Amino acid sequence: MSEKIQGPQKLGPLTPLVGEWEGDGGVDLSYHNNEDETSKTSYFEHAWFKPIPIQENGRQTLWGLKYAMTAWRHGEEAMDPFHDEIGFLLWDAEHKQVMRDVVFGRGIAILAGSTAEARDTEMRFDAKPGDPCYGILQNHYLLERAEILDFKSAFTIDDEETFSYTSDLHMKLAAIGGEMHHTDNNTLKRVKRYHPGSEFN
Repeated sequence: MSEKIQGPQKLGPLTPLVGEWEGDGGVDLSYHNNEDETSKTSYFEHAWFKPIPIQENGRQTLWGLKYAMTAWRHGEEAMDPFHDEIGFLLWDAEHKQVMRDVVFGRGIAILAGSTAEARDTEMRFDAKPGDPCYGILQNHYLLERAEILDFKSAFTIDDEETFSYTSDLHMKLAAIGGEMHHTDNNTLKRVKRYHPGSEFN
């Protein structure tokens, strides 16, 4: 068997994500206000990851991807999505840090990250409220009603055409008078590759 030859991977562990992806096996576990219950919801998801210009913060150099992930409950694919997030995935090769800079339409902003190697196939993105580096912000209403205590997520490159993720928001939820874990997971297949000169939009 011949050895697999890889390029320089300037995007580090983010390299395999460039392109567009879809997954139909998503599962969301969350509290539903209308039904006053915690239950699972299945969903379809579309995601894209596009390279951005090199970011230079003084002596720090960041390579990265702009990305978006949008999800529709099964049976509501032709309607408004129930989840939409945009952000950046960033790679600091010198300091071996991978970061997820994400904004959710609910009024939540998170900068999460961890240590990683250039050719890792699993990337962890963790954050805690009040952490000066990898922290969490949320609007006043959510802070009072659904305070986020911890955020843990991971992207796993399963193979060249497949990646999966998990996400866990540990929350203090006023509606149930206690804490819960709002979790999401899905496996996505590549549906489009990007090449030099191709249209990203």
